[in-house]
Amino acid sequence: MNERRVTGVVVDAGHGGSDPGAVSNGLQEKDFTLQAAEYMYQRLQELGIPAVIIRDSDESLSREERLRRANEAFGGSSNAILISNHINAGGGEGAEVIYALRNSSTLARNILESIGQEGQIMRKYYQRRLPEDPSKDYYYIIRETNPMQSLLVEYGFIDNANDRVKLQNDLLNYVEAVVRAIANYAGVTYVPPEGSNYYVVQKGDSLWSIANRYGVSVAALKAANNLTSDVLQIGQTLIIPSTSNDNTTTTTYTVQSGDTLWSIASRFNISVNQLKNANNLTSDTLSVGQRLIIPGNASSDNNDNNNNPVTPIIYTVQSGDSLWSIANRYNTTVDAIKQANNLTSNLLSVGQQLTIPTSGSSDNNESQTTYTVKSGDSLWSIARNFNITVDQLKAANNLSSNLLQVGQVLIIPTGGSGDFNTTTMYTVQSGDSLWQIANRYNTTVDAIKRLNGLTTNLLQIGQQLIIPTT
Repeated sequence: MNERRVTGVVVDAGHGGSDPGAVSNGLQEKDFTLQAAEYMYQRLQELGIPAVIIRDSDESLSREERLRRANEAFGGSSNAILISNHINAGGGEGAEVIYALRNSSTLARNILESIGQEGQIMRKYYQRRLPEDPSKDYYYIIRETNPMQSLLVEYGFIDNANDRVKLQNDLLNYVEAVVRAIANYAGVTYVPPEGSNYYVVQKGDSLWSIANRYGVSVAALKAANNLTSDVLQIGQTLIIPSTSNDNTTTTTYTVQSGDTLWSIASRFNISVNQLKNANNLTSDTLSVGQRLIIPGNASSDNNDNNNNPVTPIIYTVQSGDSLWSIANRYNTTVDAIKQANNLTSNLLSVGQQLTIPTSGSSDNNESQTTYTVKSGDSLWSIARNFNITVDQLKAANNLSSNLLQVGQVLIIPTGGSGDFNTTTMYTVQSGDSLWQIANRYNTTVDAIKRLNGLTTNLLQIGQQLIIPTT
């Protein structure tokens, strides 16, 4: 390929701030695009390719401001390249590249093929025209950045389950593929990221020869790169799973329903930061089926200080819950729950799943028993099996109905005596006050406020309160 003169690269992170872009399963396009843009900007600079990033934070940009920054970056040079990073939506699967009507398809094709080498499905590279004026490009970031060579890269579909997992696991691999294609297009020698375990496939290479060279297994090499076959392509970039002198190998884990970063890290005796760093994660969001690399000599023996097995409890937030009431129920602290779930505020949402940190013993020597609902179970049958009442079971789990779901985890209140403290749910009625409710249930206003995390005496009709009872 002949060397092409490239003045520089304008790196755009699509959307941002009040504009989240496509959203699915709690994930937002703007977060992926910022991660992609920041990484691309850094890597281009490392390769000696001049680069300007349009936004480097979660910033709301007007159309005019985005275009101003783009067009002023390299003086609107026709030798400048603009890459607008995006995540697709609409039910498809795989990567796409859209290029300007004024440009050739060469760079777009190279980018898509490079992403394909990283294991992503290649949909197409194409031009898209404005319906009301087919002589113009559809996307303004392409249309109004003439004469630059402008491309829009869609790395995958956020509303596709397979792509969601790939985007969380492999987005930076796809971005690296774009960087590699740009470097090759510009005639710049491509060098994998410094200090990273990357290898660029050469002529004659095989998975076995590469694995042997780096002292890893073929299975580990395939797992780290999400490879489903042994076929390699020249120029393909591979992640080399880390090894250590104590003969430990890289472990992978597939995310299950109810998993959190904390519960997984706890299971393998590592920290959340270690887990995030090993997988290049910038958020705490996980998807069922997502594959994580478990770094170092992790083991699945999750023990407490006394070497007793500890199983994290998953709790689903109910109406009226507060961090304080949940912490109190499980004999832990608000800070411990926030740390286990990487929470930065005390706000909870009904239906939110929390990992409850547990230990092998508790200060009051009462055991915390849980039960996983099975097909055919009812509150009555479970309560009978554990020699408690249905009301006690509902109160301990903040249940407002008798409906159960298979797989639901229930707290079984136990204390070994009849003086077990329970709670009941109360729905605030017109004219209620904390004093009246406390008096009705033979408790105190302070007890109700502490249990519900209330900071004032104000109540709302329909509000649900946890009432301590004896």
